[in-house]
Amino acid sequence: MEYRRMGRTGLQLSVLSYGSWVTFHKQIDDSIADELMGVAYDSGINFFDNAEVYALGESEKMMGRVLKKKGWDRTSYTVSSKAFFGWRGKNNKPNQTGLSRKHLTEACHEALQRLQTDYLDLYFCHRPDKNTPIEEVVQTMNTLIQQGKILYWGTSEWSGVEIMEAHRVAADYRLIGPSVEQPEYNLFNRYKLENDYLQVFKNVGLGTTIWSPLASGLLTGKYNNGIPEDARLSIPGFEWLKDRTFVEEKLNKVRAYQQLADELGCSMAALSIAWCVKNPNVTTAILGATKRHQLEENLKALNVLPLLTEEIMTKIDSIFGTKPVLPEY
Repeated sequence: MEYRRMGRTGLQLSVLSYGSWVTFHKQIDDSIADELMGVAYDSGINFFDNAEVYALGESEKMMGRVLKKKGWDRTSYTVSSKAFFGWRGKNNKPNQTGLSRKHLTEACHEALQRLQTDYLDLYFCHRPDKNTPIEEVVQTMNTLIQQGKILYWGTSEWSGVEIMEAHRVAADYRLIGPSVEQPEYNLFNRYKLENDYLQVFKNVGLGTTIWSPLASGLLTGKYNNGIPEDARLSIPGFEWLKDRTFVEEKLNKVRAYQQLADELGCSMAALSIAWCVKNPNVTTAILGATKRHQLEENLKALNVLPLLTEEIMTKIDSIFGTKPVLPEY
């Protein structure tokens, strides 16, 4: 396993990590989660990603149960949570969502309880909040750091301008700005990492814990002939994900990409993850496998990484294009 420092911090994260979005509670149970987290940990993965909204809190509860059962040395791994959406779904009331001091603080306490841990290594503002002053967000995150409840704070799907504004406020108040961002990054979604964040990387430094390196499974080729019944695109409530993923134009690119993977003697999954971590601005790529063989295949990305010569990277660009486009949100 390779480890990279998270931006300009001293924290080292495994270049591949394991997350629970969609999978925990919705696709897998405790026994499978226990097996997969064990495989991940034994392979050198030291970062496990979560959020309050995943399965409306049940994902964190499941991960907490597994971590307690495993009994790993707490200093040997890092765990995260994110706050913004709330975990009560349609039953959220005012102050149970967003980035107010009240919600960030209460969501942190709830995450600690569900994950059965004394502190979070990383705590993310899951989306920007136009209704909360950025001063309040920065001050709240620093209070949680001072209280020992979180060690580092970050953002998820913020713009480069919003991240720099948080750093400006932090500098004005002599506080700690966000040190990590969690954006989507894959061959179909390159804009933020390759364009929007460039000045942030240059000016203040920024770690990235990128999500969906396989574009919700599209870059594995499993959707080339339709949507399997057990795939995440068939899960009720994720129709929005299906609509933006299951697109014929994208499928045609994936089919061409399959030929390149075959030439290299690797899976498209391993190749796609390797392509992500080839970018030096990626600290870690979050894996979301639901089966042992999927996770083991994804881990082979480390073996594929040395194969990504300039010639191969050019071939990949010829298939997917090189011009970053605006995200599809």
